[in-house]
Amino acid sequence: MDITALPFDAEEMLAGLRPWVECESPTSDAGAVNRMMDLAAHDFAAMGVQIERIPGRMGLGDSVRARFPHKQIGEPGILVLGHLDTVHPVGTLEALPFRRKGEHCYGPGICDMKGGNYLALEALRQLARAGIETKLPVTVLFTPDEEIGTPGMRGLIEAEAARARAVLVPEPGRRDGGVVSGRYAIARFNLATRGRPSHAGAQLSKGRSAIREMARRILQIEDMTTEDCTFSVGVFHAGHWVNCVSSLAEAEVLSMAKRQSDLDRGIEQILALADADAEVTFEVQRGVTRPVWEPGAGTMRLVEIARDLASQVGTGFRHESAGGGSDGNFTGAMGIPTLDGLGVEGDGIHTLGEHIFVPTLATRGRIMAGLLALID
Repeated sequence: MDITALPFDAEEMLAGLRPWVECESPTSDAGAVNRMMDLAAHDFAAMGVQIERIPGRMGLGDSVRARFPHKQIGEPGILVLGHLDTVHPVGTLEALPFRRKGEHCYGPGICDMKGGNYLALEALRQLARAGIETKLPVTVLFTPDEEIGTPGMRGLIEAEAARARAVLVPEPGRRDGGVVSGRYAIARFNLATRGRPSHAGAQLSKGRSAIREMARRILQIEDMTTEDCTFSVGVFHAGHWVNCVSSLAEAEVLSMAKRQSDLDRGIEQILALADADAEVTFEVQRGVTRPVWEPGAGTMRLVEIARDLASQVGTGFRHESAGGGSDGNFTGAMGIPTLDGLGVEGDGIHTLGEHIFVPTLATRGRIMAGLLALID
């Protein structure tokens, strides 16, 4: 199969991607996520595929599952797994509008991971137009909650993956043709300090500040970071009035480790900090966790197919285990051959500088098409 003959056009792909990027879809806004799911479902419908809309859970948005026509439909096949939620709140387009600057294109969620999802859709479209049937049936599943650790859709993802021979995840690609063949473990924690309120001007000494205690705990927790296990506080909420000693402060922690054993030790360490007897109590609750995904023989076979395809396209290639977490953690940890980081290359993910390198829409689209056609 000569994937270089497939007429991928990065400029046409960018034009098709633009409505997706301009449909803002933060995880916390189920209505916004569902509007994005509507766009994806419309593009699937134009391709003549079987579409299912799966209602959301826990107040989150819906999922869309598309099964492509195949003579073996219903049998184990390829799962293309992506999320359409982003970290950017509605209104981010004012500060980060869709705009082209040379070979870079900017916009909220354009790299993580609407660009990769659209790239996968285009790969399937190109195969269909060329009359190339994949060896295995293909299912695409777009979900609404990856950016908060997939609390609602993990079960659906794992059930779908259990019916698959391979999973392809078009999360942002690594520079110079890099893909992801494993993921580090990720854990989230919710913290709370509870103190005693008082009037900060008239009776300061009678209060016990939850903010002060949380500030101390944040430094303590972040100082627990080692090369094997990291801790970072990314969310902090406290206080309503400056003239009142705060009685409640809340924060969220993310921990990452390369090995499951390191994460397990880190979990024990942070949970042991809870203190219910102090004047300002400190609570630690464990949140969602992504298991370590270590590549097995099946994943390495996918790596070799991707390496050959990259050579055909004339791009660099490398693979690595990576942090950051994705839904590939779940499928890889299940032992399902999984290849991640197959999406468009870019930078500035989760920031107001998020952008993609436009030419990689086409080059990585060809590699995705080749993987879909060759995996058996």
